[in-house]
Amino acid sequence: MKKIISIVGQPNVGKSTLFNYLAGYRKAITHYSSGVTRDRIYCDCKWKGNKFTLIDSGGYVIGKKDLQIKICEQFLFAIEESTDVIFVIDILSGILPIDYKISNILQRSKKKVFLAVNKIDQYKSDIYEIQDILKLGFNDYFFLSGSTGQGVNELLNYIFSNKKEILIKLKNYNLPRITLVGRKNVGKSSLINTLLNKNQSIVCDLPGTTRDCIEVIYNKFNFKCILIDTAGIIKKKRKKEDLEYFSFLRTTQAIYNSDLCFLIIDTKIGFQKQDIKIFKIIKNTFKGIIILINKCDLIKKKSILQNLKQNIIKKIYPFTDLPIYFTSNFSKQNIIKAFNQAISIIKKQKQKINTSYFNKIMLPILKKKTINLSNGRNLSIKYCVPILKKGIKKFLFFSNNPKLIPRSYKRFLEKKIRSNFDLIGIPIQIKFKNKYKVKNQRIS
Repeated sequence: MKKIISIVGQPNVGKSTLFNYLAGYRKAITHYSSGVTRDRIYCDCKWKGNKFTLIDSGGYVIGKKDLQIKICEQFLFAIEESTDVIFVIDILSGILPIDYKISNILQRSKKKVFLAVNKIDQYKSDIYEIQDILKLGFNDYFFLSGSTGQGVNELLNYIFSNKKEILIKLKNYNLPRITLVGRKNVGKSSLINTLLNKNQSIVCDLPGTTRDCIEVIYNKFNFKCILIDTAGIIKKKRKKEDLEYFSFLRTTQAIYNSDLCFLIIDTKIGFQKQDIKIFKIIKNTFKGIIILINKCDLIKKKSILQNLKQNIIKKIYPFTDLPIYFTSNFSKQNIIKAFNQAISIIKKQKQKINTSYFNKIMLPILKKKTINLSNGRNLSIKYCVPILKKGIKKFLFFSNNPKLIPRSYKRFLEKKIRSNFDLIGIPIQIKFKNKYKVKNQRIS
């Protein structure tokens, strides 16, 4: 069956620019003002032997004027007659309320939707919050540029992936995902080869050999998972190199889609700004984490390695409850030990903590550590609930005035939770809620 693919979105997000790139010539009119495209525009296209019809639609707008109503009708007709939809959003303006409106329409349509995060070539920040993208409700999202073509090949390859490839992906969908991250030339690809005991990835002394994320199935020690080799982290001064920056975005996406990350550090370079940046991404997305200080066979003095470890602990404070190993891909030192630790962390991530048992342990601790305010009032916590949601361990504490609880007390709670429950290598989220609203709220 020939695919009919519609490009939809709000005005001025780059739909016509993407349409022109896919069509191969300027068939649609593009302009910086919004609302230029009003009628549907069709074009027959071909991609790697796959013929399809491409539709450019007018930007979805909300309004009661005759022209706005007619544009919306064209938008809805385009969705109705298509087999697949490319939903374009603008990374520069971020996700707006109208994008959520379009998302609701697309979800009700039951069409296959591919989310295109456009204008990535103009994006100036180092990090984009993928959580915001996922709020739209679509798992298939791609960073791209309709004007330069970055990421378009990846999008089309995914749209036209054959049934056999889709079945393989579905079969491996629930497998744990372990991502290897770090700066360039720290030994990520070499570690993949060491674990697999074969040359799966190209290894070279030149930095930047790996450009894209490479996934392989790993099945040893009665544990099956997906190992992901990623591109090295770039420095800010090289941010303008589109290919490098695009690789960084894919690395960030791989982290978000993983269960655990090995953050690999080079012993000779140490723990620098790029390493801290990627550590914060892993921590803020609540993924399991193990730090590997690699190439330790090149350092003969143990005191140098210990000083490096202490420096890392100092820089990642207060989240220091995580495994740190000295490893070597050449001698295979601590690699199996680190991988077994990763298996243990992934299993513990999926384990729920019993609420009554959690309160039995924590409430006596909370009674001993009271919070006194300057006005003479006391803050009290009467109840707490552990929650496991989408692999994230959350802990809700219900207080009479949660807004006045200081950050130091939050750190105290995390320290006590970690000392009583084995959560090594697992970032946790602690939140406070008003205990008087518990009856009227559903805990989530």
